[in-house]
Amino acid sequence: MSLPALASQDDPVLATVRSPYHLHYARALLCLSVGLASLVWAQSYPERAIRLVVPFAPGGTADVLARILGQRLAENLGQAVMIDNRGGVAGNLGTAFAARAAADGYTLLLGVVSPLAINVSLYGAKLPYDPLRDFAPISLITKMPQVIASHPSVPIRDVKGLIRLAQQRPGKLSFGSAGIGTSNHLVGELLNTVAHIRMVHVPFKGAGPASVSVLSGEIDMMISGPPAVMPFFKTQRLRALAVTSAERSPALPEVPTLIAAGFPGLEATAWYSLMAPTGTARPIIDKVHSALLKALETPQIRQRLLDEGAAPQSSSPEELLSFMRQEIAKWALVVHQAGVRID
Repeated sequence: MSLPALASQDDPVLATVRSPYHLHYARALLCLSVGLASLVWAQSYPERAIRLVVPFAPGGTADVLARILGQRLAENLGQAVMIDNRGGVAGNLGTAFAARAAADGYTLLLGVVSPLAINVSLYGAKLPYDPLRDFAPISLITKMPQVIASHPSVPIRDVKGLIRLAQQRPGKLSFGSAGIGTSNHLVGELLNTVAHIRMVHVPFKGAGPASVSVLSGEIDMMISGPPAVMPFFKTQRLRALAVTSAERSPALPEVPTLIAAGFPGLEATAWYSLMAPTGTARPIIDKVHSALLKALETPQIRQRLLDEGAAPQSSSPEELLSFMRQEIAKWALVVHQAGVRID
């Protein structure tokens, strides 16, 4: 049996395919078909539940924010939003998990300043993901100050009292955070540096476990976003000493700032965002972005966030990417100033 002869170089069909014009036309058709497929896919999205990864343990600030927004996002998208807490290594574990997820819109990340900006400097090449390369930004959600909170048994009522006691007891006072390298950890280390004191840092997998420890008296203080500690101020189970914003928080108007306490350079705000794995189709990003902004504009959601000490924010994906670049550079200086190292 003889094989069919190959088409000659003069074959008119091959000549058509080889034509640069027709190659360009073929590529254009391919791009158009891919674009139309993405658009159709996005129009049907979502067809099942969405996983929202929170890279910290339940009960902390990130978890509280995710649960406030998750229900309204579910209503706006027409599918359930399942909160998936994956705490550990200052948010790295959950963030790395989300980075490796399929880029189909069914896994989103509650992005936090620590794993997306601070840990770039702390972990360097050991960081198991690249915040700028491995994620598609959707929108900023909120910015908020940190709060220094102490157990009532500790004989201090303000930051000046804290400094005096820390000077009297070097290496004896302890403060908890949501993990090594988190913004609350760095605030404590910066306070150690600028006040010439030595408090001992105790890292946890999130603000929730840290609050359990300080409530039981195992540690003296904790530094956290307001949502994780505000309920305990109202019941006087914890005492608020200071906030780290430039001005007093509307949610805690009676609590002074660290700047007012005599530390003009000590200002730090944490931020939270919504992210998707890189490669997620832009129509899906736009659909989730629209649903999030609709949630943030809802009066009830805005008020709930404000009550938790979180000022609602929003951004375009491009604005969030630019903001992340700025934050990575800013926190690199803070890490250097605080002298924090990961062994």
